[in-house]
Parts: sequence; C-alpha cells; structure tokens
Amino acid sequence: MPSRQVSQEEFEKLTSAYVNVTNDRLGGRVCGLSDQWFAEASNLIKDTPPVVEVRFVATGRWYDGWETRRHNPEPSDWVVLQLGVSSAKLYGCEIDTTFFTGNYAPAISVEGAVINNANELDGAEWETVIDKFECGPSQRQFFVRDAITNTAYTHVRLHMYPDGGIARFRMFGEPIPVFPKDKNQVIDMAAVANGGVAIACSDQHFSSADNLLLPGRGLDMSDGWETARSRTPGHVDWAVIKLGAPTLVDHVLIDTAFFLGNFPQHIEIHALNAANSKDLSVNSADWKPLVGKTKTGPNQEHKLTGPQLLSAEPITHVKLVIIPDGGVKRLRVFGRRA
Repeated sequence: MPSRQVSQEEFEKLTSAYVNVTNDRLGGRVCGLSDQWFAEASNLIKDTPPVVEVRFVATGRWYDGWETRRHNPEPSDWVVLQLGVSSAKLYGCEIDTTFFTGNYAPAISVEGAVINNANELDGAEWETVIDKFECGPSQRQFFVRDAITNTAYTHVRLHMYPDGGIARFRMFGEPIPVFPKDKNQVIDMAAVANGGVAIACSDQHFSSADNLLLPGRGLDMSDGWETARSRTPGHVDWAVIKLGAPTLVDHVLIDTAFFLGNFPQHIEIHALNAANSKDLSVNSADWKPLVGKTKTGPNQEHKLTGPQLLSAEPITHVKLVIIPDGGVKRLRVFGRRA
C-alpha cells in the first residue's frame, strides 16, 4: 500500500481517531537495535517533546533522541519497538528531527511484524508500513498510508539511512484490544489498551486530550488534559471519547491528580450510542446525560456510580464537559460489554 508525506495540519486531521501506539507511557519499549552510540533509542518514544542542552558526555554532545555512530557500513541503522498495546493496525507516523542539524537521519522507512514472543524476533517476517522517504534537519515530518493496514502488528522497525539522529518517533494506529472472555467482567472501556480513543476536543492548549486515557495516574501535570483559561461567561470545554466497544456503564472515575490550582470547578458527562464516529456532532440532541453537573476537587479521584449515573443504556461514546476550563488527569469509564 503506497504512503505519502503530508503537512502537520493534514496529519493531525487524518490521525484524529488513532493513537500513538509506540508511546512509552502506554508501555512501548525498545527490544532490538543496530546501534545507539551517541544517544539511546529509548528517547524516541518519550511522550515529552525533545529538549536541548549544550553539554557533553563520554560519547560526545548530549542529544535528546536516538543517534548512531558515523560511517555505517550497512544500508541503514534500525531499532525494533514493541507497541504499548497488544497489537494495532497502523496508519501513519511522525519523524521528528528537532535539534538534529548536521547529524539528522537523511531518510527513513518503517516496517511492521507480528511477534508473539522474544524468541521470534530474529526470524520475524517484516512488512513495509511506511515507504522510504527523505528527511530534513530539525523539523517534524509526517507520513501516512493510503489506508490503514489490514494486519494488526505487535512490533515496528524504524530504519534510518544510512545513520544519524532522530529525536522522536510516533506511530499512529488503531489498537486491537484483547477482551476478557467473560462479557460481564467490568473493565475500563475508555482505556487505550481496550480500544478507547479521544476523537475530538474543544481545546488542548497545554496538554492533549489523548492523555486522559493513558494508564496510571501520571508523573506530573504535563501528562493530563489541560485547556486554556477562559474569559467568556458560560464557557465550557469538552472532550469526546470513543469507547472500545458498546458498554453498559458500572461507574466512572474522574482523576484530577497533580491539578491543584487549575482543576475544573465542575464536570458533566454525556453519552450516546452511535455506530460510526464520523456521524457524530458535538452539539447533537442525541447526547444524553450520563453524569449531571458535579463539583470536583484538586488532586483526587472522583468515583461516580449508582444514583449519580443517569442512564443504564448501552453507549459507544462519552463527552466529558469541564466547567469552565482547567485540567483533568484521567477519565475511566468502567463497564461491561453490551
């Protein structure tokens, strides 16, 4: 399947319903590489933007990215990454060479493989996911396929030709969850690992709505969802989440961990049952209240259950409304598959 380079604006639009499946916060990790002489490959999948510091270590100048030695005799250097989800169909990637100028990777390509255990790594059958493209110095570059892969891969292999440095690599795709056999088991249907995706939001000035669905309670304020301060009376912000499967909700958790002076004053949650995310309208009358206006507090989990849940119908999407603005660390929607 052919692939092409696109602008950042087009990439963000095309991947709005997909997830960065190599994210280290999800559990993405390095499990093989050709070289990391100057800078470790694990930097590639950091969730944070690259930074610059003018300092030197034993191998030379410090870089926040993956950098290999010069004069590679092989066609490329490479790194194998295990995805942070059980498997995913793949659509596009970002190659960020920020701060790499005279040492950036001149070209890249990406392959995918299905590897069930570490013993299969050496004999893996790799398939091209993103064709070979040229890259430039200190810039973000975006590549997409004409269509998402039919295969759900567990690993990707990033090549850079012939050597050099890349600050960040982000691979976007659709996670394929592995659900419990028992449909009555209560699980977090908003979690990325279970197929949850943040498909739209009103604002993400300080940090992305994608962070709402990450595992754990995070490291600091940076890995939640935070909007800009509002100055308009009656203002609200919102994020729409597609659940991993039609869900009968048991309870909801709103976590404001690390948000102390900037948590929302109140939240509401609306829900609907829609077969296709493309048909959704944020202002549609089809949205029904799931949780009414509820006061929140700083740095705590708010469990909403029982009489606080206003609907017992199966749902596919939730809309978290924060009043008037602020930051939320995590949104958990626990329930049974309908």
